[in-house]
Amino acid sequence: MISQIFILSSKGDHLIYKDFRGEASKDSINVFYEMVTALSGDQPPVVMTHKDLHFIHVRQGGLYWVASTKTNPSPFTIIEFLNRLAALTKDYCGSLSEKSVRMNFALIYELLDEMVDFGYVQTTSTDILKNFIQTEAVSSKPFSLFDLSNVGLFGAETQQSKVAPSVAASRPIMSSRGEQGGKNEIFVDVIERLSVVIGSNGVLMKSDIQGEIRIKCFLPTCSEMRIGLNEELNIGKSQLKGYSSAVRVDECRFHQAVKLDEFDTFRILKVCPSQGEQTIMQYQLCDELPCAPPFQLFPSVEKDYVNRVLIFLKLRCDLPPKSTALNVSITVPVPKGSVSMSQELSSPDQTAELQPKNKALLWEIPRFPGGAQLSALFNVEVPGLSSASLLEVGPVSMSFELPKQTCTGLQIRFLRLSPTQTGLSQRWVRYVTHSDSYTIRI
Repeated sequence: MISQIFILSSKGDHLIYKDFRGEASKDSINVFYEMVTALSGDQPPVVMTHKDLHFIHVRQGGLYWVASTKTNPSPFTIIEFLNRLAALTKDYCGSLSEKSVRMNFALIYELLDEMVDFGYVQTTSTDILKNFIQTEAVSSKPFSLFDLSNVGLFGAETQQSKVAPSVAASRPIMSSRGEQGGKNEIFVDVIERLSVVIGSNGVLMKSDIQGEIRIKCFLPTCSEMRIGLNEELNIGKSQLKGYSSAVRVDECRFHQAVKLDEFDTFRILKVCPSQGEQTIMQYQLCDELPCAPPFQLFPSVEKDYVNRVLIFLKLRCDLPPKSTALNVSITVPVPKGSVSMSQELSSPDQTAELQPKNKALLWEIPRFPGGAQLSALFNVEVPGLSSASLLEVGPVSMSFELPKQTCTGLQIRFLRLSPTQTGLSQRWVRYVTHSDSYTIRI
């Protein structure tokens, strides 16, 4: 059973506090934050204990979602509840951030009142809760269909695959009664996270792709939705590709609500979506990258004068010419004791800075067109520089976002609703690949 639930910002600000049983004082919030910030490393333990009070927490949207208890319940049950609470908050508020929580505190308290009774979880179902929640969400940015000007619409048979902007579905599932736009829509996102290690000779040493198909439903009613994937989708290492256009994954997992009676033959997923966001399929591909790595780095590191290291980086984007990588960030470890840096960048929209605390330099590129090549020259001052200090440079790590791209080649062939929705029913499909860990040795 749960004694308290509270939500804290990354700085420890008290956003939400709910005491269900009166077993612990409100000072437990400060106790938890002192404990979680006093620990070294980026991954504090999920379960912590202070005297006879247990704290169980997760990090979502840059916030701490915490439950305290004096009994010994299953921590996995409470972790699942906290993750579900964060997901419901995102569904009802439209986005998950400190600002959205502050603006919708009354709605979140109403959710907690309906979800938990005297410390016992009652329900976390969106379909059940929407019958009781009366508070309207406050959106940080009013939603407008004009935001969808560059979105590809999936009709019953069309096969367009343009990408919707990330803000398109960042709105509450319960629109205000006065709003007429965006009520009868559904978004399907194919999201992949890419992890690679590239050797100093440019050879791909390790790769891993974690993917998921996520839907966010704004339809008032929908008995069934059918999602068609690539017909040549092969699952398992023993499967043969068969065609040059075939797509292969090592394994996949499905949400319990997904019906698979047409999947083996026609690669069709059937699901009855509820309002809100849910992941209907997860898949993985290990030790194989069907396409070339999106970036290649050509580095040069040498000693310049007595106390300076000259680092020259030439970065090439191997995406197709019409593609663009966004928010590209390159982090290069530098020798400890580095005090200053001068730089020469190949375009004015790039930025770079030395971060002595992290012993690294950060090079940021907001937009990187496919087929382009950019370069940067860094002159780092390191007092007491030695030849051994040069070994502290690297490996290089990168983070980026690739809209309209999937590394596995997984695509949505069609998206159909049954029965056909009355009125305008809009369906949007988006593809995006994020870097999970992109490391290049130098």
